[in-house]
Amino acid sequence: MADNNPSEPHPGNQFDVVVIGGGIMGAGVVQAAQAAGYHCLVLEKNSWGSGTSSKSSKLIHGGLRYLQSWEFSLVRESLRERTRLLSLAPQLVYGNWFYIPLYEGSRLRSWQLRAGLTLYWLLSGCRTDARFNVVPPAEWPELAGLKTTGLKKVYRYRDAQTDDAKLTSAVIQSAESLGAEVGSPAEVIAAESTPEGYRVLMKTASRERAVHCRFLVNAAGPWANQMARRITPEPGHLDMDLVQGTHLLLDRKISDRCFYLESPSDGRAVFVLPWYNTTLLGTTETGFDGDPDQVLPTAAERDYLLGILKHYFPDYDGRVCGEMAGLRVLPKAAEGFHHRSREVEFVENSHYLAIYGGKLTGYRATAEKVLKRIQKKLGPASAGRRGDTRRLPLPPAKEQS
Repeated sequence: MADNNPSEPHPGNQFDVVVIGGGIMGAGVVQAAQAAGYHCLVLEKNSWGSGTSSKSSKLIHGGLRYLQSWEFSLVRESLRERTRLLSLAPQLVYGNWFYIPLYEGSRLRSWQLRAGLTLYWLLSGCRTDARFNVVPPAEWPELAGLKTTGLKKVYRYRDAQTDDAKLTSAVIQSAESLGAEVGSPAEVIAAESTPEGYRVLMKTASRERAVHCRFLVNAAGPWANQMARRITPEPGHLDMDLVQGTHLLLDRKISDRCFYLESPSDGRAVFVLPWYNTTLLGTTETGFDGDPDQVLPTAAERDYLLGILKHYFPDYDGRVCGEMAGLRVLPKAAEGFHHRSREVEFVENSHYLAIYGGKLTGYRATAEKVLKRIQKKLGPASAGRRGDTRRLPLPPAKEQS
């Protein structure tokens, strides 16, 4: 059959690595493995980044709040990746100021926030552009209508934003330019272990097709355990919780700057962010036990987010013009979602590896860890290295049709 659709895989059916899932993690893995010289195929059942990777808070950041749970290595890694992405993808990742107001009743104390921001700066490598400062009270009236009653102090620091869907698409484009085969939409029906690796049966709009690989990567995110059940013999899996995060879009931009707010009801961090000509408000943390294909914002989440917005911006009169809900993967535990580690976890056996969790910011570093495991199993790639993702600029993302 002629390869008339560039999003369908090439007719060849022998690959070193097949990656299931075209979110940011799968995109990062196929880019890294292809750059290292392996012949790769990535399969996505919908469009690139259509799941969690297009429903995030659109932030490239170190994770300031993770310092509260002592995740110093995760924050350091994320800050390093933030710096790298600002350089490699300036058309997709851009810095912005983030404002944190502290009030008389705030749970977080000024000295704690100052200590955290100082540590954040130190973990960034003491970069000049990563410094923070205190906003003088004379400038408070300029903070886009932020409530000043009971306001004690406002801190300001730098982090970065992105268009998560375009970033994912750009990483896929980079992998494709290095020679990777890409399939979207292309659903994996089943996979079976063979002496050489795996036989993967996939379906596109036009046909079913079997491909063979020496190593299989399950990067299906919230669908990872569903995908594991399609593999024979079924590989190990991680007991996980799915956590729904909802964002609202409001039809009037509050500010070109970002606000990092403390929920007055439970102390969670909620962001108010500029998003093109709108305001992005989020996110929530709601346990989810349904079908990941059916995730939708709830009325309780809308009320929660709008209540926070009204608390801090009482005169804002914008209206909800859109909403989205995505799912985060967290290891199952008794403690609340807010305090669980965001470190990525892997489940692997002979020629298989599944990725659980991880942050948008750290996708490249996660892919590098996966690549090391692939290299340990397969040995050096016969084609030789084609590039290094630490220095490989990302192209401007093409609009998806």
